Amino acid sequence: MSDIAKIIGQRIRNYRNKSGLSQEKLAELAGCHPTYIGQLERGEKNATLESIEKIAAALKLPLSQLFEKIGSQSNQSPNIPLACYDLFAAKSPKEQEQLYRILLEIEQYKE
Repeated sequence: MSDIAKIIGQRIRNYRNKSGLSQEKLAELAGCHPTYIGQLERGEKNATLESIEKIAAALKLPLSQLFEKIGSQSNQSPNIPLACYDLFAAKSPKEQEQLYRILLEIEQYKE
């Protein structure tokens, strides 16, 4: 499957977990089958725009948030900044602040 399907799937999983929803509950809220949610999260299926819209609404996210920071990427190496963005975006504001402080401490330690 394409990189974008995997990225969007991982984001759906991250936001679903952050919301405390099971795949079954998200599927119910979005009007999808639970198997479909699992396939999307694993990047095995390409989602329709309509299903992505329903899933974003069920997660109480703006549709644009699922697509933030996705652009042309090199297939040769992992996009570390994008992976970090996805990790941070899926966390609560308090967790984001803690992660940021950890990074700052690591950066200061290097000096």
